[in-house]
Amino acid sequence: MEYIGRRGLLAGAAGALGVAATAGAAGAAAATERAGAADRAGAAGRAGAAGRAGAAGRAGTAERAATAEFRGMWIASVQNVDWPSRAGLSAAEQRSGLISLLDTAVRRRLNAVILQVRPAADAMWPGAREPWSQWLTGVQGGDPGWDPLGTAVAEAHARGLELHAWFNPYRVAQHTDLDRLVASHPARRNPDWVVQYGGKTYYNPGLPQVRKFVQEAMLDAVSRYAVDGVHWDDYFYPYPVEDEHFDDDDAYEEYGGAFGSRADWRRDNIDTLVKEMSDRLKKIRPAARFGVSPFAIWRNDDVDPQGSPTRAGVATYDDLYADTRKWVRQGWIDYIVPQAYWQLGHPTADYADIVPWWARTVAGTGVRLYVGEALYRCDAESATAAWRDPAELSRHVTFAKGYAEVRGHAYFSAKQVAADPNGAMARVVADHYPTAVAPR
Repeated sequence: MEYIGRRGLLAGAAGALGVAATAGAAGAAAATERAGAADRAGAAGRAGAAGRAGAAGRAGTAERAATAEFRGMWIASVQNVDWPSRAGLSAAEQRSGLISLLDTAVRRRLNAVILQVRPAADAMWPGAREPWSQWLTGVQGGDPGWDPLGTAVAEAHARGLELHAWFNPYRVAQHTDLDRLVASHPARRNPDWVVQYGGKTYYNPGLPQVRKFVQEAMLDAVSRYAVDGVHWDDYFYPYPVEDEHFDDDDAYEEYGGAFGSRADWRRDNIDTLVKEMSDRLKKIRPAARFGVSPFAIWRNDDVDPQGSPTRAGVATYDDLYADTRKWVRQGWIDYIVPQAYWQLGHPTADYADIVPWWARTVAGTGVRLYVGEALYRCDAESATAAWRDPAELSRHVTFAKGYAEVRGHAYFSAKQVAADPNGAMARVVADHYPTAVAPR
């Protein structure tokens, strides 16, 4: 199987992220899943999923009804995926575009937006510890002449929307030339902080000084603005690149001696970042919630009996060194939004297997489960039959309602929420969001 990760969109990549158990990394030509696999799995898988939904979830309807569900959408700023529509717009045009997306959320009866405000070691607010984002003016460090994050918080709240600030902890640049960064950039001033891998530049998660700095960079925004949440996605250690080594040898030699393996040390580095950020957020802005939207596969159950009944070729635990299940079980995060970007009936990563696994994972923890939905895949021209069907996404929401632990959904991304190329979002709204609901 091949999977279009949303990270591919956010990196401006044309290719797909391969997660087949037997296949290697997918090439750029594999931009969509092959229709054949989806067609074979299609109707039978959906029928089985519907049956499982009915059997599994009739318990907890009253509990869910006691609180409003989360209805969110991501607004991606990197590579101008959603907003601004292009770099170099005037301040008035940028503001108008942002307001339009907030109004779209209201029109679709959503109650939360997740706005990317630190896409690549940069900032969408003034006076930050890192330079202004290039996706605003086209030039890194260029002052756009207004305060996007401050405006977003105020305008979202005025419309009854939550505003979750979306940060990427370790991504620095989608190239390896530090001279292309603005002269004042922390990565340029501290070249020993970075690792170049897969043609991109990352802060090294193994360095304590980096962990402290990236927290300070994010908490700068949290301390200034009444954000309703701090949100991370799936950028921890980078996704594997065949035949390349992530060169953290020196850091491992200095700090990894107490661990049985480099993998254990890397996971501890990310665990520590999550735990420290959780603790600091509670002190600085107690009302704000901490959430993560990881790649949806923690581990496959052929590798670990606690894993999901999937056969994905990438797992957060083994490949990104992100022990997402542990963060839930430890209560270090307030909510989790697994990117469940496969259709019902998918042969190796079935939505109908992933959602129940996450429901079992969060059960009894107090961590809220919202499901990340691949609206961007809903297209009348899709090579996958399921995604051509405007009802596919609505069936996802119907299925998830069978599990009391599922408290809502988030849709990637805002551009598709607005344009809705095959009517899938309108179908979700008609079937499941008959009225607006207040934020959680």
